[in-house]
Formats: sequence, structure tokens, C-alpha cells
Amino acid sequence: MEYEQGTENQPMDGNPSMRGPSKSATQIARADRPHLSDPEWEALQRLATVIGEAAVATMLRTLSLTEQPGVSLGFIVKEQQDAAAATTTTASSRTTPRVQSLKLHVSNYVGKDGEPLLRWLVEVDTAIAARRIFDDPSKVAFAMSCLGGRARSWAYGHRLTDATCFGTYAEFKEELRQAFEPPKNELRSRAEFLDLQQGKHDVHAYAQRARYLVSNIVTNPMDEATKVVTFMKGLRDGPVKTYLFREHPSTFEAAITLAMQEEFSLRQAKLHVNVPRWQVR
Repeated sequence: MEYEQGTENQPMDGNPSMRGPSKSATQIARADRPHLSDPEWEALQRLATVIGEAAVATMLRTLSLTEQPGVSLGFIVKEQQDAAAATTTTASSRTTPRVQSLKLHVSNYVGKDGEPLLRWLVEVDTAIAARRIFDDPSKVAFAMSCLGGRARSWAYGHRLTDATCFGTYAEFKEELRQAFEPPKNELRSRAEFLDLQQGKHDVHAYAQRARYLVSNIVTNPMDEATKVVTFMKGLRDGPVKTYLFREHPSTFEAAITLAMQEEFSLRQAKLHVNVPRWQVR
């Protein structure tokens, strides 16, 4: 068999049909795209990181010079849309959830002798905060709706004669105190608290009375140290009082909590001791 001279040394991939795509066909170079602006060229480079440089090169070969910038502009628009969607998602995830208002029940204040006005005002203030009522006229209207008896007649009688009365919620509370709170009520409450004794009452009843008297002292409140020492001194001599003087609570509420916990523990221990034991025969 004879061969033509030189053909035996030709590489097998010399056939163009067996040769892979050229390097220029699978890559994009800035020098080959002088008609693109810098932003358009940078967009093509970003697109290449997404779908591959060969895919971008193939796409450009199928388009005319006037159509090629449209590829960059289309990718830029998509980037902007994706960024806007991400911003919206982030903003919605950071939105504070809407706080639902709570409709708490408030007992009616009728203005009877001995009826605790300050405690009723605390109920109203708590309900106003739970209902998320912020403006003074609405606060006054809500508080007036919780009145009854002669207190309701007094409030609406004032409003009937003077529509501008109770300009603020603070003014409404102050006028209500002046009308129904006994004279020198704070002075009497202070004196009673300073001489308060537990006596035959349990710790819970003693603490509730102490809390009520302290809540009546608004104009010149007592400091925490005075409240703690007075509460501890008024306790009945025994393990509860000894325990509190050993623990030295720093606040009035902490002293009440410790006293009630100690009394509960003593009761539980007493019940455990008195439980009859079954005798095994």
C-alpha cells in the first residue's frame, strides 16, 4: 500500500470536522466588542459568571452588532428587579408585627364611702394601656364610661354644664380625687401603714392591706427602705419574720414575695408531718 508523501505524519485531528470549537468561539474578549460601552461589557462579564462564558459567546455570535447591547441591558434590568425583590423581602421580614389591643374589664366606680378610688384608677390606667388608647379625649371618655352611681352623675353633670371640662386625662383624675377621695386620705394611709401589724391574719391578707395603703400614698411616696422595714416589723413574731430579717430583701414587693413563699413552705412542711402513716402488720 502506498501513501502520499507527508500524509503519514499528519495528525488525526487535521480534519476540520473532527476538531473542537476554537478558543475564540468559546470566549469573549473586550477587544472583540468595541461597540459595547463599559457598563454593557461589565454586564456581559457578570452574565458569564451565571450561565458560562461559552454560552455568552454563542449568544453573541447569533446576534448582530446592534442587537448585542440588548443582551447586556436585559441582564441589567433583571439584576435591578432581583435587588428590588430582595429589598422588599428584607423590609417585610423586619416589619414589627402589629400589636393587638386587649379589652380588659374594669369594675365600675360609684363613689361610695370607703370605695378605693386609687385602685380603680390603676384598673383604668391598665385597661387604657392594653386598649392602646393614646389621646386624652378618648382616655377621658373611656374612664367616664366606667363610672356608676353618683360618680357617673357627677362626671356627666360636669360635662353637661361645661363641654370643655376635663381637658386632659390628668385633669379628670385630679378632679375625681378632689370630689370623692376623703380629705387627708394620704395622711391617714401613711399613718396606718407605719403602725400596721399582721396580728391574726395570714401573710397574704397582711400583704394586701399593706399594698393598698402604700398605693394611697401618691403625693409624697415613701422610699423602698421605709416600706420594707415597716412591712417586716409588722409581721408576727415567728419563722417568717426571722427568715426575712435574715434575707434582707431590697424592695417592698421582694419582701412580700419572700414572706408568702416562706409561709407556704411552712404550711407544706406541717401537712407532710401530719400525714398519717400506714402501719404494716
